[in-house]
Amino acid sequence: MNVHFLITADAVALSNAGSKDEILELLAARFATAYELDLQDVLDHLREREALGSTGFGRGVAIPHARIGGLQRPVGVLLKLDSPVDFAAADGMPVDLVFGLVSPENAGATHLHALAAISRLTRDDAMRDALTAADTPEVLYGLITNAGDRDAA
Repeated sequence: MNVHFLITADAVALSNAGSKDEILELLAARFATAYELDLQDVLDHLREREALGSTGFGRGVAIPHARIGGLQRPVGVLLKLDSPVDFAAADGMPVDLVFGLVSPENAGATHLHALAAISRLTRDDAMRDALTAADTPEVLYGLITNAGDRDAA
């Protein structure tokens, strides 16, 4: 998966967010910390994208995403929620896994490839179950890193 976007160990966390907006705030804060991005800029772009339509992907997964200036490549954040949160997903299911993605402003195809990589990862039932069962950020990071290594082979 890292072929399509960068995700670092400090971009993976467990969270007790209680609302969609709180999730977006936590994502922006994690992007700011992990990648030295401007928190408010990321939050504004994530909210702007979410206003166009929910990024609730389905099956308990949301993929809030945006394009922002100043990036060289797409970067990701993963939050595993303690309790599912309503994200207005098309299937009506609340989410407990949230993959955030921000890409360079002009990253059309690159952004879509990164979204597709996340989609493939979360559609895999065994991977989805393993991510849901993970109880530490280290385990989550190991799972997605190993998936990326396997896909690159």
